[in-house]
Amino acid sequence: MKDKCGVVGVRFDVEKNRDAAALYIYYALQALQHRGQESSGISVTNGCCVLSDKGMGLVTDYFNRERLQKLAGYAGIGHVRYSTTGGSKLENSQPFTVSYKNGTIAIAHNGNLVNYKELKHELESHGRVFTSDSDTEVIAQMLAMELIKNDIVEAVRETMKRLVGSYSLVILIDDKVIGVRDPLGFKPLCIGHVDCGYILASESVAIDTLNGELVRDVAPGEMVILGEKIESYKLVKCKNHAHCMFEYVYFARPDSIIDGKLVYKVRHNIGEILAAECPTDADIVSPVPDSGITSAIGYSNGSGIHYAEALIKNRYVNRTFIMPAQELRETAVRLKLNTVKSNIDGKRVILIDDSIVRGTTSRRIIDLIWRGGAKEIHARIGSPPIISPCYLGIDMASRDELIAAHKTVKGVEFLIGANSLYYISLEGLVKAIGIDKDDLCTGCLTGVYPIEIPGEKCEDKQMKLNQFAPE
Repeated sequence: MKDKCGVVGVRFDVEKNRDAAALYIYYALQALQHRGQESSGISVTNGCCVLSDKGMGLVTDYFNRERLQKLAGYAGIGHVRYSTTGGSKLENSQPFTVSYKNGTIAIAHNGNLVNYKELKHELESHGRVFTSDSDTEVIAQMLAMELIKNDIVEAVRETMKRLVGSYSLVILIDDKVIGVRDPLGFKPLCIGHVDCGYILASESVAIDTLNGELVRDVAPGEMVILGEKIESYKLVKCKNHAHCMFEYVYFARPDSIIDGKLVYKVRHNIGEILAAECPTDADIVSPVPDSGITSAIGYSNGSGIHYAEALIKNRYVNRTFIMPAQELRETAVRLKLNTVKSNIDGKRVILIDDSIVRGTTSRRIIDLIWRGGAKEIHARIGSPPIISPCYLGIDMASRDELIAAHKTVKGVEFLIGANSLYYISLEGLVKAIGIDKDDLCTGCLTGVYPIEIPGEKCEDKQMKLNQFAPE
């Protein structure tokens, strides 16, 4: 299982906004709730000590006025999570807090370390005790050890040298809020300006929610410190990056701007390119809500085929992709979607979805539309076939469970029950995103990964120690 989470960090001018950090984090985490629904947490400092609270469930389920009032501080970090490295339990919720020579570190992490087990064993051999199964605690413990002998910048640099994988981190040390993005930039992280302070967030929508202004993305390999101003340290130099293509296809909110690209525009482009790559006669274009909506609009615009909703979503049911157990995913399909029969009865339907992972959900959705009276169903998918597992941040099953890993397109078409199936080409997806292929992670689509993963093929992107840049 992999970490796919949302992180936030805020730092206010202590003279102008001494106590409101937790409230701002609370609202920012709600804006990022789509990135994790199983636990949430907030850590703040009042200048004297770190105050933390975290619990299972949605942000609004766990945090109330009383809990937030106990977290009075002017700087802090927050996290939303779904079950990933480690299981779905309170011990693995974040932020993690650990002690170091001068106080307490709080840390929250979006990503997944490939080598966390080796690092954990090494730390345990040095007497470090762990309270969770999470790779985030490994990062926290390593950083605590480095702070014994280094200042903050060098401690982070030395820690990064040991980490292999994806990570966007927000860290609270003393009253400094620190953001760190891995050298290849797998996971998004951006900086915003809000009234009397600054914010770090996984997506720009969190900044928008706080009526702030997006300043820029944290660069791959960069460390920023939010204080009275923004301090920047470029710790690692890599020739290429490896931004996760799945952020644009599925996971991020469409109103987010990630690495300079508006996700809505990318998904609209995907729909237009699908229409151009595979022209199809039909009566309506319909999305699988919600992540297929923007691409379906793009397909309709590109093809001239009428847009209509075949499916209506029950918005009080969690996302099936996030839910941890396969049986829960299948039950959720029946709970979350209902057909608009008058839109599909006797119609030839083009159905737009973001991806096919196991195929189970697609089959059930298409079965619903058949039962609604559709004459034909043509599935059009906004990502190429997913043939390999993701080791770097998306929970998309083992290779054995990935339907496209062992079935042809015709085989998948038959299994999901569609008249036809077409996936966007890799070239089409890269064009839709607007980022050079050499700067995207497409490991789940190609089986070739940007960092070394035991037993898998690897591109020559992985960081080397000589890429760590001295200040």
